[in-house]
Amino acid sequence: MSRCHARQIILTATERRRLKQIAFAHSAPYQLVIRVRIVLDAAHGYSNNAIARRRGVSVDTARLWRGRYDSEHGVASLSDRRRPGRPPRITPLQRAQITALACQLPAETGVPLSRWSSSELAREAVTRGLAAAVSASTVRRILAEAALKPWQHQSWIFIRDPAFAAKAARVLDLYARVWAGVELGADEYVISADDKTSIQARCRCHPTLPPGRSRMMRVNHDYERGGALAYLAAYDVHAARVMGRTSPKTGIVPFMGLVTHVMTQEPYASAKRVFWIVDNGSSHRGKAAADRLTARFPNAVMVHTPVHASWVNQVEIYFSILQRKVVSPNDFTDLDQVEDRLIAFERRYNETARPFRWKFTPADLEDLLARIERHEQKEHNLQQHDHCDHQPAVLDTAA
Repeated sequence: MSRCHARQIILTATERRRLKQIAFAHSAPYQLVIRVRIVLDAAHGYSNNAIARRRGVSVDTARLWRGRYDSEHGVASLSDRRRPGRPPRITPLQRAQITALACQLPAETGVPLSRWSSSELAREAVTRGLAAAVSASTVRRILAEAALKPWQHQSWIFIRDPAFAAKAARVLDLYARVWAGVELGADEYVISADDKTSIQARCRCHPTLPPGRSRMMRVNHDYERGGALAYLAAYDVHAARVMGRTSPKTGIVPFMGLVTHVMTQEPYASAKRVFWIVDNGSSHRGKAAADRLTARFPNAVMVHTPVHASWVNQVEIYFSILQRKVVSPNDFTDLDQVEDRLIAFERRYNETARPFRWKFTPADLEDLLARIERHEQKEHNLQQHDHCDHQPAVLDTAA
């Protein structure tokens, strides 16, 4: 009785080089790497049993891909063949209808929901007769292909400051060390200032447990309130230096205390001009606040960000770092501990801080305003169209 011999594979230099590139590639799919290595071992004359031991696969797997490799098609011959599988239960039309349903707000369709979930979409699709039966997991797969997640939401705020462009441009110019078209001198500085309100001292009823093996840090849910304080900070935009202080509450007096704390130290005390970028909070809002600042320190200039555009203020980036690294998770015995931690972090931050890489330029501002203008024009056209659709028909009786 004749024995079955393993198929002999002979590779050209080009084939071998191509297969070796895939066999040792870090980004190639793991299954393809194993199959390529099986072919290379077979070309070196290894038996199927030896290949199975070398590659940690079964003998049948080694035999399969050894026999499947085709020199004419190369690596493509190592791909999985198409499997017929079960016929799809959801037609392309039904997929499109489910996707269109997900792109509508539930309230607009008469459903008393704030947003869709995959299970609610599946239920609504069956109710409307879009499909005889569809599961929530099927809906999720359909929406994943269209990159839709209607169960998520993101808040945003529309620009409504009529002087947004002018105010934002002034702030962006200061970040680029320009004021009124003239470059700032070496003795002129830019300060970004604001206050972070209501930092609470939450004393946990059980001590916080440090992370351990296969366990993250554990913070007890129950706590006792130990009061709250405000943290006011002034950030030197180009020197990446933070100067802060705490206060029981915010207001004109605490803010002017921060200004005095900064403006009475060098190099700001003897500077030609110090620009203070602030938002429209009650403690530094409007012309009265700007006049109050200049009257107290003649070399200080207050520059307001547009209304509802605190994101233009760079100190907000520092506050976000402070929130992540110091305040959360909140576990302080009293307000003194909160204050000590804030001031200690400020010193630690100043030791290694570098200026933020501010990427929003005046050109980006122009693009943003152009997009808003196109959006407003589109909304206006839609409203005009709806108004015309609802106008009563008028019979033309002119003869």
